Amino acid sequence: MAVSLKSFINVPGIVSDLKSFNFSVYGRWFGYINIILCIALGIANIFHFGPVIIFSILALGQGFFLLFVEVPFLVKICPLSERFVSNVKIFNSNMKRTMLYGVMAVIQWVSLVFEVTSLVVLAICLTVSAIFYASGWLTKQEFKESNVLRGPGSDTFPHEASVREML
Repeated sequence: MAVSLKSFINVPGIVSDLKSFNFSVYGRWFGYINIILCIALGIANIFHFGPVIIFSILALGQGFFLLFVEVPFLVKICPLSERFVSNVKIFNSNMKRTMLYGVMAVIQWVSLVFEVTSLVVLAICLTVSAIFYASGWLTKQEFKESNVLRGPGSDTFPHEASVREML
């Protein structure tokens, strides 16, 4: 029994997310994009000389931290310290995610003071995520998980034997 990557992505969930008009879901989608951008642009800009190296290292750290914030089942399956897990679990509301993304965006905007690099794209996307979470917070929308990725608690999530066979 072969398991494909499509087993982990819930296509009908994407459609229901689009119809929900919940800003926290849109913020989470941009969060997924931000994870990729943080890691990719962090690596790409680490080869600059000067203060931009510091911001590229920060971008890498932000990417890995966002990975655990936005994909919560990783906190359950990865061996992490209790302190790190408790820090990740703090960001489970629209207000706290707004502040998290706002601070991360400000850090990347400050990098432009030293040199304009591709980190400006990261700053823009982090700002967009902060705006989505802030919109959800200000309109008092419920903080909602996205239906895009299937977690281990889902009935349709592939079981261990299927995952082992896929690997």
